[in-house]
Amino acid sequence: MDTFRLSPDALAAGYRLETHERIGSTNARALELAANGETGPLWVVTDDQFSGRGRRGRQWHGPKGNLAASLLITPRTDLGTAATLGFAASIALSDALGRLAPEMGLSLGLDGMDANGPGRTRLELKWPNDVLLSGAKIAGILLESASLRGGAPAVVIGIGVNVVAAPDDVGYPATSLRAVGFQGSAADVLAVLADAWLDAHRVWSGGDGLPQVRRRWLERAAGLDAPVAVRTGGGIVRGRLETIDDDCRLIVRHDDGTVTKVAAGDVHFGAVATERQAGQHGGEN
Repeated sequence: MDTFRLSPDALAAGYRLETHERIGSTNARALELAANGETGPLWVVTDDQFSGRGRRGRQWHGPKGNLAASLLITPRTDLGTAATLGFAASIALSDALGRLAPEMGLSLGLDGMDANGPGRTRLELKWPNDVLLSGAKIAGILLESASLRGGAPAVVIGIGVNVVAAPDDVGYPATSLRAVGFQGSAADVLAVLADAWLDAHRVWSGGDGLPQVRRRWLERAAGLDAPVAVRTGGGIVRGRLETIDDDCRLIVRHDDGTVTKVAAGDVHFGAVATERQAGQHGGEN
């Protein structure tokens, strides 16, 4: 197992670390701790997770060497506001990968601009919870909530990073840090991520800084003003990805000028987004 560590800054801010040589799910472990009274802030981490949890009940498998990290915190906000922590986590994760870029010999274009020439590698955020490297998924985030004893809310922010390998059976492009030249370990990624989280959490500031988080997220957003298809519980929403609103819901504009606000769903770009299917206006308004 990698020797996971937190920086002096993270330790000084009160963050603690629980490491596992191998575990089914770091999110499940963090939720178990919350149910038993743990309030955090606590990172639960491993480089060998064999039964990870993805969105909508999917399982997420990763080979040994990838990072699985879950942060347990107890924000003093309502759960609706706490749900936007996923966007703060996206900012932290992209910042962390940007800080690792020199080790990979890369220049990561956080804003998608091509200022460094045609070979520039683009780092983008895909709503609501994925990080893309040149269009391929390199990391994902899953938020789950629990109630502490006495009813206070706890939030677990699960983060998975493809450090040494990417899955090949997921039906979408995926890549890893190793594939683009990173020779470090999951522990190295966590050390940078935990510090980047401190910065992003300060900006979020109990939800008061959400406008700044939203602005920074949009600067790195994938697929803005491009065709998009969002699979929701009510069908498929098709149109152009316009923005995210003040509550971080996805705003999809249709050909007739109307918009649909999507609170949860799976986003698809490119050819999949332009296929003709029924249920164009399914989703939450």
